[in-house]
Amino acid sequence: MIKHEGIHHISLIVTDLERAKTFYEQILGLCEILRPPFDFPGAWYGIGEDGQQLHLIVHQGETNRVGGIDTRDGHFALRVKDYEETIGWLQQHHIAHKANPNSITGFAQIFLLDPDHNVIELNTVRG
Repeated sequence: MIKHEGIHHISLIVTDLERAKTFYEQILGLCEILRPPFDFPGAWYGIGEDGQQLHLIVHQGETNRVGGIDTRDGHFALRVKDYEETIGWLQQHHIAHKANPNSITGFAQIFLLDPDHNVIELNTVRG
């Protein structure tokens, strides 16, 4: 049996690295971390206190995601501290999102898209 220790990183494809970095740093508040000198562009971000990472990889390949926010599409989730504050931040920055404060999951959810239409969930414990 495989014994898991946690998720190390998630990789997402982006087409415009500077645009993606602006979004992940200025909208989601992530901090860039050191990345090995690969022969292709990208950026790495640290998430949380347990060493999880988000890796952005520049790739001009095809994507299947062309529509709006689909909460059933593949996505990753970040836990946020304050639901209402997060909604306010997204509204202030004109970021389209779908709010689901009463999810049957037991935690409040917010779904949004990055500039390359990668789906992101932000969630928090309901108070």
